[in-house]
Amino acid sequence: MSVDLIINSKPDEVVIAVLKDKNLVELHSEKEDNSFTVGDIYLGKVKKVMPGLNAAFVDVGYQKDAFLHYLDLGPQFASLKKFTDKTIKGKQTVPNLLYFNQEPDIDKNGKIQDLIQGNQHIVVQVSKEPISTKGPRLTSELSIAGRYLVLTPFSDRISVSQKIANKEEKDRLKRLITSIKPKGFGVIVRTVAENKKVADLHNDLNNLVARWDLMYKELRTAKPPFRLLGEINRTSAMLRDMLNASFSNVHINDEALYEDAKELLKSIAPEKADIVKFYKEQQPIFDYFGIEKQIKASFGRNVSMKSGAYLVIDHTEALHVIDVNSGQRTKGDSDQEKNALEVNLEAAAEIARQLRLRDMGGIIVVDFIDQRDSANRKILFDKMREVMKEDRAKHSILPPSKFGLIQITRQRVRPEMAIITAEKCPSCNGTGEVMATILLEDEIERKLKIIADSLDDKLIQIHVHPYLEAYFNKGWRSMRKQWQKLIKRKLLIKPMTSMTFLEHRFFDKDGVEIEV
Repeated sequence: MSVDLIINSKPDEVVIAVLKDKNLVELHSEKEDNSFTVGDIYLGKVKKVMPGLNAAFVDVGYQKDAFLHYLDLGPQFASLKKFTDKTIKGKQTVPNLLYFNQEPDIDKNGKIQDLIQGNQHIVVQVSKEPISTKGPRLTSELSIAGRYLVLTPFSDRISVSQKIANKEEKDRLKRLITSIKPKGFGVIVRTVAENKKVADLHNDLNNLVARWDLMYKELRTAKPPFRLLGEINRTSAMLRDMLNASFSNVHINDEALYEDAKELLKSIAPEKADIVKFYKEQQPIFDYFGIEKQIKASFGRNVSMKSGAYLVIDHTEALHVIDVNSGQRTKGDSDQEKNALEVNLEAAAEIARQLRLRDMGGIIVVDFIDQRDSANRKILFDKMREVMKEDRAKHSILPPSKFGLIQITRQRVRPEMAIITAEKCPSCNGTGEVMATILLEDEIERKLKIIADSLDDKLIQIHVHPYLEAYFNKGWRSMRKQWQKLIKRKLLIKPMTSMTFLEHRFFDKDGVEIEV
């Protein structure tokens, strides 16, 4: 399986697409003015302490105060508070923690008013970007992420990713980190550190300590609200977090971004530096790789699947609801239970892709087609868990309820990716909207396959607008001829001036309309 990263740089944003075997599985947008990215560390000012919520609102420079709950302070909050106060007052003269006397861990059942007061200066990290009407969500349990390691100040704990299954490798990594980590810092070993040399790990650790030193230097003179340490941009973060043996190509249409990515890969994985390629073609990069068409097909309210079944995706403030419909699917109709299972299994795979693609978070309720057989419900549940394994966001899946609903919770740290797929209709000069024109050929082809499966007629007619008739009949390898070959039927395309631009209707050889 090949994994390609396509980076489309625009004047006001960078859009990043991840393709697996040329299928779009993730889409990320990074606005140029996005100042509140997950991982950014700020010196904030406490505006309100809310004992009833056991939380505080902190000014970090966003239009709405950010939210900090007591449980997000972290066990070492007292040590962070002491380090912050001493640094601001000039009493902490070095960034390292070699001679820093740490405070005891705070009570996990304590009260926020015992630790934080109004107007207090406090170091915090963004754990969730602003979403909808809410400001950023904060934590004081700081972590600085690198390629192989994550540095956690005021903790001596060493943790190794649970995805590293080999016990000997886990022990080796723990021994290595114990021998090189500075005092007063904990380290989380990431999955990609498996089988890496000590030199690679040491270099990554040194880079993280250097970033901590930079944060300390900024803290000495900072006045809140102030960003002490910014997370690297989304493009570099994705390269850092996702690069693995299956990563095949990185295509970038911006020369400066290309050079940055090249340098990043040389530092973290020199053997992979050649996979970064600068895109020079005149055709837009997303059109060239077929991404624009996949975006139009994947982000509407209705999402079609190959079998003819489709999903209906609705959003509310509290949750997302996905309805699975069999549509015009005809195969297996003689066995309703078997047909339902096949549609549900196909839908489960598409739902897992949609969650990653749209970055949907919070509570997701899926209404699958009813299945009476408990064994089939278990098959569906196992399939849902299997297809969600590749999702890097934390998630939990509950078994089907007695109503046939599967509930999913998925970590939400950024606003959901929302793309409007409707286009202005040229027939009405923008007064109405039609579905994306780029999908029309696929829609007609899908319906022709359904008709061919259910109808024995050797002739099928399609009535369309005259512009479309001319387009579908143009050339010696016209779309009409390609469709004829596909469905093994004679196909007649007739122009109808009374029809709207994208309207299309199907008729049999006798002129009787075929409902699809």
